[in-house]
Amino acid sequence: MRKNVLITGGTGFVGKNLTHLLTENGFSISIFSRNFKQNTANVSYFKWDITNHYIEEEAVLKADYIIHLAGEGIAEKRWSAKRKEDIVQSRAQSVALIYEVLKKHNKKLEAFVSASGIGIYGAINGEQICSENTPLENDFLGSTCQLWELAADNIESLGIRTVKIRTGLVLGKEDGFLKKLTPIFKFKLGSALGSGKQYMPWIHIDDLCAIYFEAIKKTNMSGAYNAAFSDDTTNTIFSKTLAKIYGYHIWLPNVPAFLIKIALGEMAQILLTGRRVSSSKIENLGFQFRFKNLENALRDCLYK
Repeated sequence: MRKNVLITGGTGFVGKNLTHLLTENGFSISIFSRNFKQNTANVSYFKWDITNHYIEEEAVLKADYIIHLAGEGIAEKRWSAKRKEDIVQSRAQSVALIYEVLKKHNKKLEAFVSASGIGIYGAINGEQICSENTPLENDFLGSTCQLWELAADNIESLGIRTVKIRTGLVLGKEDGFLKKLTPIFKFKLGSALGSGKQYMPWIHIDDLCAIYFEAIKKTNMSGAYNAAFSDDTTNTIFSKTLAKIYGYHIWLPNVPAFLIKIALGEMAQILLTGRRVSSSKIENLGFQFRFKNLENALRDCLYK
């Protein structure tokens, strides 16, 4: 009988790619959705409503593994007080719903794997390389990721192996971060942001999904892992590489930081700050990144 993986946030960018990888490898998939969707041969959809504290328990009870990707987009809307609350609650409260079902039925999973972010190290600039043991920051990004991970730790308290994937900038085909950037760079209007010195740890979507797959397969995997390739890409390097792929050299000056702050408010820190991270922990487990060169990764996303 095929093992079942329940994915929250399964209809999103990462979720769609991960569903494809897992079904190719013989898993059946369950996905929580707020809206009705038609089941397929490999994918079953179940209803949940975090705001109204509703969850179809059957999805949790049939799962062998749960991968938690659900959460309001960090960069989708300006950060009002309400938006900040939604960002946090969509991550932590959704796990709380799952926790209640697991505890109520004494359900044991083979693993619970939760998304997190390298934002847990804070909205900072500087040369420090952040490992999984680096002290965590308590600014909005840091505290949001900490609450996200604390919710996952509650699952671990039930005796379930729990893995937390601290994700960097995800590069993928026709979606995610690149989808917003490519129209600007395609028309030769791209430039670096602010100082351009802020680091941008990145990961190709295929490598990210492979890490989630590793988290399912490897029973010795638990705790937090940085999921970003350590190549010290800055915003300037990223911008110049993307421009090169479109056949030109950047000719516009950097976009001034004050204009970005006016346009985005507090959310500007996503674009104007960055941190270096180490991927040694996941690599020491034997994981090999397929994409280690930024230009090759970008070309694969844009032209393959």
